[in-house]
Amino acid sequence: MNYPRIMIAAPKSGSGKTTVTCGILAALKQKNIDVCSFKCGPDYIDPMFHRNVLDIPAGNLDTFFTDDITTKQLFEQEFTGDMAVIEGVMGLYDGVGGVQMQGSSYDLARVLKAPIVLVVDARGAGRSVLAEIRGFLDYDNEALIKGVILNKASKSFADILKPLIEDELGITCLGYVENKPDIELSSRHLGLVIPEEVGDIRQKLNEQATLILEGVELDAVINIAQEAPILSQNDDMADDCKKESYQSSDNSAQTKVRIAVARDKAFCFYYRENLELLERLGAELIYFSPIRDSHLPKDVSGLILGGGYPENYLKELSANKSLMEEIKNRLSEGMPVVAECGGFMYLTNEITDEHGESYPMAGYIDASTQWTGKLVRFGYIELDDGSRKIRGHEFHYFDTDNNGKDCVAAKPSGKRSYSCMHHKGSQFIGFPHLYYPSCPDFAKEFIEGAMNWR
Repeated sequence: MNYPRIMIAAPKSGSGKTTVTCGILAALKQKNIDVCSFKCGPDYIDPMFHRNVLDIPAGNLDTFFTDDITTKQLFEQEFTGDMAVIEGVMGLYDGVGGVQMQGSSYDLARVLKAPIVLVVDARGAGRSVLAEIRGFLDYDNEALIKGVILNKASKSFADILKPLIEDELGITCLGYVENKPDIELSSRHLGLVIPEEVGDIRQKLNEQATLILEGVELDAVINIAQEAPILSQNDDMADDCKKESYQSSDNSAQTKVRIAVARDKAFCFYYRENLELLERLGAELIYFSPIRDSHLPKDVSGLILGGGYPENYLKELSANKSLMEEIKNRLSEGMPVVAECGGFMYLTNEITDEHGESYPMAGYIDASTQWTGKLVRFGYIELDDGSRKIRGHEFHYFDTDNNGKDCVAAKPSGKRSYSCMHHKGSQFIGFPHLYYPSCPDFAKEFIEGAMNWR
């Protein structure tokens, strides 16, 4: 099977690729194209826009998290419909540490043999745009860049640049997107604001789709996606072994175990790949809200507390004492749990917000959490618990006085490492966000722990 696909990338962050990507997705839907999407990298927010606002299935792929064969396998498993749009991360060639190719948009495009459309911020520039594009073409060893979109450009100026780009650089200029600051998606301290925080987000994206339909040759974009080469499965023996190892932990279980997953405005950071892997391993995921629900779902044998923005709902979370007490009691009895970042914060004694107000939390972990006013940890890590290694990332402005010492987090660039996590049995509690397909045995042992606890 072929997989029509295209990557939307940019020379650097801030070029507008997220807004353009969302506009292209919305425009494709308006043309009745059944599209799915992927985000390159660990960001939770962009796929939430795709899923929650545009109703498009979305996943995360990252060549730091998974090897080539697993990355391709995940793409194939999640591909649905007529074509896939893959949104890049940072600058096209910016990977681990900003200087390695691994983890970059380009590396993912290489693995997936995905044609690239380069979104160039043309605001305030003239012929210099050609020099910028030429530099990116010269660095494109796989000849993956197939087209260019001029972002934040007027029609008159784009009409002048288009023939210059095509004649001098030999690459298709697919059009332009007019500069409309009032509909540009705004930034936050992590990616974008979550969709629920933008009251008129659907209107913004519909307006962006209109700009795409007016200025971009969307049929040409579709043609580029349809001309993507067939993904080859002729990998070397080492990759075949990795594929077998991944699939051996990926078979359907006969016996289901109920796992409670916190999911609401406070806890919303989940990788689709993590949840689907748990389900394939035998989990029946039961969603609940730590804000609204006074008790855990019935007959659950494990708990997932993802990240998110609990700091924005501290009053509501703290007032729900019955649920916090129940969670503390279950965890004290040994119920398996994975609590990441915001979920970890929820399990500490208290959280002090940026205004100095403190709110009691579940109190399972003897720690106090407080706003620091600065980015405490950022970037990729490989987590070692003594028996396995799993990859993930950190991004948090809050910190605690007891982050745990049961695992070692190593940075992929340089030689830095540090102790973290509260790990006992099948309980993993700490700031790191984990990507389960990077170590399927982690997910498998969590499910086995839940089955045994049940």
